[in-house]
Amino acid sequence: MSAAQPAAPATRHTLPSYLDPSHLGPWGIYLQQVDRVTPYLGNLARWVETLKRPKRALIVDVPIEMDDGTIAHFEGYRVQHNTSRGPGKGGVRFHQDVTLSEVMALSAWMSIKNAAVNVPYGGAKGGIRVDPKKLSRGELERLTRRYTSEIGIIIGPTKDIPAPDVNTNGQIMAWMMDTYSMNVGETSTGVVTGKPVDLGGSLGRMEATGRGVFTVGAEAAKLTGMPIEGARVAVQGFGNVGGTAGRLFAEAGAKVVAVQDHTGTVHRASGLDVPALLAHVEQTGGVAGFAGADTMQDAEFWGVACDILIPAALEGQITQDNAGRIQARMVIEGANGPTTPEADDILNDKGVLVLPDVISNAGGVTVSYFEWVQDFTSFFWTEDEINARLVRIMREAFAGVWQVAQEHKVTLRTATFIVACKRILHAREMRGLYP
Repeated sequence: MSAAQPAAPATRHTLPSYLDPSHLGPWGIYLQQVDRVTPYLGNLARWVETLKRPKRALIVDVPIEMDDGTIAHFEGYRVQHNTSRGPGKGGVRFHQDVTLSEVMALSAWMSIKNAAVNVPYGGAKGGIRVDPKKLSRGELERLTRRYTSEIGIIIGPTKDIPAPDVNTNGQIMAWMMDTYSMNVGETSTGVVTGKPVDLGGSLGRMEATGRGVFTVGAEAAKLTGMPIEGARVAVQGFGNVGGTAGRLFAEAGAKVVAVQDHTGTVHRASGLDVPALLAHVEQTGGVAGFAGADTMQDAEFWGVACDILIPAALEGQITQDNAGRIQARMVIEGANGPTTPEADDILNDKGVLVLPDVISNAGGVTVSYFEWVQDFTSFFWTEDEINARLVRIMREAFAGVWQVAQEHKVTLRTATFIVACKRILHAREMRGLYP
């Protein structure tokens, strides 16, 4: 698909004083993406600066008592990028390299993602600078509960609804829900999503992001004439997102030929036994040592012969240094922000179709929306109902993005930003400025 879009002018952004202009990190990538979409916003472009500033950014100190009796302090964040279309929505990640810039960018991508699939949320994100693998279960619970109390002043079922992200899960959400509920004096199941089903969680939520990746990939394959059966798939990250997407592609007849995670890279040209690999990961914590595959050097993963590449780990994985080696015809972004703008251009010039994160991994927040609705009504749907609703929403959203891409002859990322930014800024314009 051609990227025959008007050249975005070199923009000098008015940056918040708390950011370093020479090291903008992920927030800088997001700003470039907004610049690329601005020429297509028409009269709404007068509001575009709204997108370049988070509505609210909270930095908190999270002190806990460690098991050895010492006191440790951790840095936590919660950023609400935009709430013009509804309450903030976005995950919480526990990672030692989390930064404010990263959380800001992730919250902004959540704004775009929620608007792209047209669920009534704004974008938010949270994080703590910690390696959770170094904490005991008790320390992790104390960290989660103290963080929840610290950000409790800005979250709530009608204000901002956290969810799981990197290194967080249903148990973390259960602790967050309980802490918030204790602080407000009543059980509030709708304050978080991604909870255990027994605490108001939704069926289908665990696999939702991966199912969305598969759904969008299958739709794109249909539109481009690529048969799924026999297609070679490479996946980076084999947790909830990559593992589910890999399993669904394999069940549809594709061959998963390479998988990489934090423990290493495994490869088998004739196709990996995906159920066996998933069982190995469940048992050992990673793909390394899987008997039914050859070991591959991590750097070689990006050049593996495949038709579909699914980056489903962390942001910034496909760069100008490795994009030229990618042989896939299609990249489906399961992770948030895995491709830099420079790599985007390289892939586009090579004719690689990139299905951007802001549409392809929106299955998670879509089913989070279902969970939130079910919590408010105290009426729960079957897993088949949830999956059917998810697939319908993802197909309709992708069809709209595809149509815009064809009309403007732009990449799918720019098309998704056009759809989403128009929805966000139209809401902003209709609401006006208070007071």
